[in-house]
Amino acid sequence: MTSENNENAGKKRQMQGKVVSVGTANGKTVVVEVERRVVHAKYKKIVRRRAKYHAHDENNACQLNDKVIIQESRPLSKLKRWVVVESTGTQF
Repeated sequence: MTSENNENAGKKRQMQGKVVSVGTANGKTVVVEVERRVVHAKYKKIVRRRAKYHAHDENNACQLNDKVIIQESRPLSKLKRWVVVESTGTQF
């Protein structure tokens, strides 16, 4: 192993996004939409790419349109691989 692999071994990815779904049927699950901006390969225009992630919200503290930070975790269910680390509570 190189030293670079050792540095990244314990770190888990974190992303910031917006809560787009808080379901009562889902229990402690929220759906977070993460937006990133990339340059188009051919046209060199900045385009927005969006992805939705199912995240575990242990305290049911997140509301719709809240800004949250999610962190990678072990698989918690069929779709959940992320955990809500921090909910700022500010509306988008």
